[in-house]
Amino acid sequence: MNKTLPSPRRENEPLWRDEFSVSRADEHYVSRRQLAKFLTLASVGMFAGNLWILLRSWLRKAPEYPRRTIAEASEIPVGGVKLFQYPKPADQCIIIRAADATYVAYSQKCTHLSCAVFYAREHDRLECPCHQGYFSVTDGSVLQGPPTRPLPQVVLERSGDALVAIGMKPEV
Repeated sequence: MNKTLPSPRRENEPLWRDEFSVSRADEHYVSRRQLAKFLTLASVGMFAGNLWILLRSWLRKAPEYPRRTIAEASEIPVGGVKLFQYPKPADQCIIIRAADATYVAYSQKCTHLSCAVFYAREHDRLECPCHQGYFSVTDGSVLQGPPTRPLPQVVLERSGDALVAIGMKPEV
């Protein structure tokens, strides 16, 4: 075992020079104690992080979706759209009247990088202009592009002439 002995201390040199290496050659080596200390601290940090994630998942509340009238059925023509906010004012959504009695609504935020999607009537699809992602109007599924997940769908209910948002369809 090659262990270097500390050099004898000169009278004028401070004591800390014996304790701390100032030689560049000695700085490249990691002792077993330093490695064990690093691995222990890294393991404790990872355990604490996983414990925090577990506690947050247990304490997380289920999202609440209020009933909100978003449009009148007669105000949207066939093939027309209307933008609205649901469930919170910061969540932009789009409703499309696909046929005479068919209304569908989705989050307007692309599932790839959160760009705003728009309805392309000539192609009958929702398009994301950022990376050419295309979504189906009928169910929000991905038709083409980088997105791998469908658009979150707003659950609609018709009450007379009013179109009411009652929740979000859970992702499968």
